Amino acid sequence: EPPAPVWDERERLAELAARRARVAEFVGPNSVLVLLGAEPRVYTGDVDYEYRQENNLYYLTHLNQPGARFVLMPGHGRHREVLFLPRPVPAREVWEGRMYTAEAAMRLSGVNEIWDAGEFEPFMRALLERKPFRPKNESVLLAVAARSGPGSGGSAADPVGYDTIFAAMGRKESSLYMLTPGAGEAREFRQEREAAARWAKPDSGLTPRSAWPIFVRLRQVKSPAEVRLIQHAVNLTARGIGRALAAATRSGWEYQFEAEIEYAFRSGNARVGYPSIVACGENATILHYTESSGQCRDGELLLMDVGAEYGHYSADVTRTVPVSGRFTPAQAEIYNAVLAAQEAALRAARPGATLSDVHNAAVRSLKESLLRLGLITERNSTQHGLWFMHGTSHWLGMNVHDVGANDARLEPGMVFTVEPGLYFRADALERLPQTAEWRRFAEAVRPAFEKYKNIGVRVEDDVVITAEGHRNLSAAVPRTVAEIEAAMK
Repeated sequence: EPPAPVWDERERLAELAARRARVAEFVGPNSVLVLLGAEPRVYTGDVDYEYRQENNLYYLTHLNQPGARFVLMPGHGRHREVLFLPRPVPAREVWEGRMYTAEAAMRLSGVNEIWDAGEFEPFMRALLERKPFRPKNESVLLAVAARSGPGSGGSAADPVGYDTIFAAMGRKESSLYMLTPGAGEAREFRQEREAAARWAKPDSGLTPRSAWPIFVRLRQVKSPAEVRLIQHAVNLTARGIGRALAAATRSGWEYQFEAEIEYAFRSGNARVGYPSIVACGENATILHYTESSGQCRDGELLLMDVGAEYGHYSADVTRTVPVSGRFTPAQAEIYNAVLAAQEAALRAARPGATLSDVHNAAVRSLKESLLRLGLITERNSTQHGLWFMHGTSHWLGMNVHDVGANDARLEPGMVFTVEPGLYFRADALERLPQTAEWRRFAEAVRPAFEKYKNIGVRVEDDVVITAEGHRNLSAAVPRTVAEIEAAMK
């Protein structure tokens, strides 16, 4: 297995600086970007979940500590980038571990103007009132930029101060960019919503505006360094699935397979990218089954949808394998139908295509297979949606369902999943609408359905678009019926 990627520090800092520079281009000299660090999440009582930094702040700084705030002011020549950071508190460090010193934060992020976090709210109040702001001297934790005395916050004679921003505010041409969520992010960013409402003062001249489009555009195309991190997360995921295949003859419960898989993640210094889906038998027909409490029996299929997260980047790989080590004829028919759909989708994954093209290729293949197997009656219908009810692809990166425009033309550096599936819940035909059309459908497909019911199959790989087409990052994981049976044997 390839070793974990090691950042060259100059390369890492140069990439962070380039990201901030590109964001600054979008924000422009008249406006301001504010990013708030993720809030700690309570697990229970006085115990928090393991802390994970908000993706976009991490994307620009590589800082993973609560309480951080990042402000980007492209029009302010002296304080273009300012990091607000909690001052280390020895009593707190005894309980929670070391906090960043200003010097350590600068080495990680490359940001060289760092102020105490207590200055953030005063800074925002001053900004909204169009008053030049300078923190108290004792609150300047690090300042590489030279200062010019009490007036260094900006004045009429100081073109590199706040004058550009304040003038734009006076003309109502200035925006405050924040991660104010759209419909897809409504479950997160509570503090951003509250802050945006608090700062949305009509007379300030600073118009709230969503920063999401900026980060969607930038994060959708991964750099070579980002792809290396994703590849390592995929490698650890492959190792975990390999452990599960080897354990099939001695593991009788879903949680035992899950333990084998996640052991590989932790032993590789990675965390779980999302709650593992380890589902046997009829549980495999539940798309987001996460209980991992069922028993695995010979004759059943084991579906494993799992992903390690390494360096803030996640993998997402699914394999469906026979607990006994050999597929039954019915299981193999369904598995090969899904595999053929994935192959068709992979052929469509090339520059210039869209995720819809990839999905439609999978659907066309699945319809042919389902018609041949007697599980649908019409090729030109939506009947297949009863057995395949999700999309074929989603973007992959810092989120397992990463940001990205689904109608974007594929280009080199874009990373996404390819994951068709078929799911035959035991009660699927009983849940159909009680219309004459659906009753005829149920009667026609019932013989085939009885043969395949309780089978759930998904095959998922992670790909990166290249100039020539795509590269399958998870190609090392056994995928065909023959490869899986040989690996388990």
